[in-house]
Amino acid sequence: MRNSLSIFTDGGAINNPGPAAVGIVIKKQGKTIKKFAKYIGETTNNVAEYTGVIEALKWLIANSKWRIEKIEFFLDSKLVVNQLNGLFKIKDYKMRNLAVKVRELEGEVGGNIFYQHIPREKNKEADSLVKSVFKKL
Repeated sequence: MRNSLSIFTDGGAINNPGPAAVGIVIKKQGKTIKKFAKYIGETTNNVAEYTGVIEALKWLIANSKWRIEKIEFFLDSKLVVNQLNGLFKIKDYKMRNLAVKVRELEGEVGGNIFYQHIPREKNKEADSLVKSVFKKL
């Protein structure tokens, strides 16, 4: 599909909680159109995973010049994928607030958005971006 994107996100924290970062890789028709990493302060791995999705959606809102019909997110966090797909309840208030933020941003982006869990080995590019931030700390 021409107007579709594949977005690989990852988040991590050293010592959990601790210094945290996100890595995002955005692809269109298999070609990388944007990749970036960001230090997000002191937090947990799960908050970092959600923040990766949020940062990707914010980037799309700020930079998308075309209508996107389909967006597929790929994460190696089963928890976040299952919570965003409505399969797991979100008990923690911080996570609930992050999920609400994701929904708000999804509304601004438009199109059909899907979340899929992938093994860590298939998310190496986003993971290496997170690690690149940690090397600079």
